[in-house]
Amino acid sequence: MRTASAVRRYRDEPVSDEAIETCLRAASWAPSGGNQQPWKFVLLRSSNVRDLITAAAHETWELMADFYRFSLPENEADDPKSRVLRTMAEHMRVGGAAPVLVLFCVHPQRGTTELQQGGSIFPAVQNFLLAARAQGLGAAITLWHGSCEEQLRSMVGIPDDWKIATLLTVGWPKGRHHPVRRKPLTEVAVTDRWDQPWGKTTA
Repeated sequence: MRTASAVRRYRDEPVSDEAIETCLRAASWAPSGGNQQPWKFVLLRSSNVRDLITAAAHETWELMADFYRFSLPENEADDPKSRVLRTMAEHMRVGGAAPVLVLFCVHPQRGTTELQQGGSIFPAVQNFLLAARAQGLGAAITLWHGSCEEQLRSMVGIPDDWKIATLLTVGWPKGRHHPVRRKPLTEVAVTDRWDQPWGKTTA
């Protein structure tokens, strides 16, 4: 977990079915509400679907760049923000040509909100990510499907009553895995009260 950061740059090297199956099996071990396991993991291999995902990734980049008003930094810029932006741009440029694409879909359970439904699919996503990392693979969560959902649902044959939760790209990383950078626990964990940081005692 400490080195399972998002990986968006992949070598041009295939990922075996055995490695993918290990990740899928780990995903299927995740907890879900009432053990209903309301999920479907869809491997996208068709060139037509991959082309659609690539176009969606390109559109997502344009929308992000316009909304956040940023442009691609110069190659010489070596600060963390510039490096992340270049990596994101490359990821979206490659799009559906990533070695492995996996859709995670969930069937909403009666009486649950969208947030509650996420509790029955995103543990499976995390299990997949950790199983990928354990094998040396890298992966990243994307929301590119949002730019092509109607066509994607039609091409894949996803029933109307199923929701697409996320799309993962997976592959062998260019470079190495890095430790994650996260806020200290005193900023994200509290005891009893919102204003009482974890690890600090009250007067």
